[in-house]
Amino acid sequence: MPDQKVDNLLNLSMDATPKEREKSENLNVGYDPKTRRWDVIVKYSGPESGLAGVGIEVVSLLGGYAIVTLPESEIDAYSNREQIEFIEKPKRLYFETLEERAASCILPVQAGNDGLTGEEILVGVVDSGVDYFHPDFRNEDGSSRILKLWDQSIPGNPPEGYIRGTEYTKDKIDEALAFGETEGRHLVPTRDSSGHGTAVLGIAAGNGRASDGVNRGIAYKSDLLVVKMGNARQNSFPRTTELMEGIDYLVRQAVKMGRPIAVNISFGNNYGSHEPYN
Repeated sequence: MPDQKVDNLLNLSMDATPKEREKSENLNVGYDPKTRRWDVIVKYSGPESGLAGVGIEVVSLLGGYAIVTLPESEIDAYSNREQIEFIEKPKRLYFETLEERAASCILPVQAGNDGLTGEEILVGVVDSGVDYFHPDFRNEDGSSRILKLWDQSIPGNPPEGYIRGTEYTKDKIDEALAFGETEGRHLVPTRDSSGHGTAVLGIAAGNGRASDGVNRGIAYKSDLLVVKMGNARQNSFPRTTELMEGIDYLVRQAVKMGRPIAVNISFGNNYGSHEPYN
């Protein structure tokens, strides 16, 4: 009879044959076939001192939980300890990208021959920059989807009408991509050191090439405009002046091209009154 202190999936895993475990995506999660040991989640009561033992490693957590590593042959005996309330095998974690897109009603909007793709639309982002080598921001031929990239933190060649930073065109970015990452980053040295801007742009417009279309963004056929704000000051992120200039630049570029643009701003602050309106 299965041990009632051991969760059903762990009981099933221990009863399964090695071949059955290998064929399943779940049964072997937490098990090391070389050492024949399990990492398990334990709910316990009483002192932590009663959890350890010969060949048993314990990491005590808050709330009466522990992660215990022990031989498979010891699980039944371990569950009989008085302070052990329940033993559960670990589960595999997944990215929740698909679920998030479904909850946001993006999937039905993108579905079908008339689904919305962002084609002919500009998506602009003012953030921490972008990893322009990322496959999600490149076309099938390897060229960049980024039409303009203004890095406010690199002095030398600002866009017309502005006084800070360097503007990189699609031609220059494509040239850097053709050289490969090592040499290309010398030609276009802009980087997204935090990864925030890359993640934001991926949600808004990534085409999913890095994941075979699984983690595709919203406007995945759009062309891209990117502004990396200036270097963060001491105890601070970039300033509102740099954000305003970045937004102004994106709007002016869209007007010049005669194309609609959607601008994402994920930087902000909490200045100003917080009093509710009457």
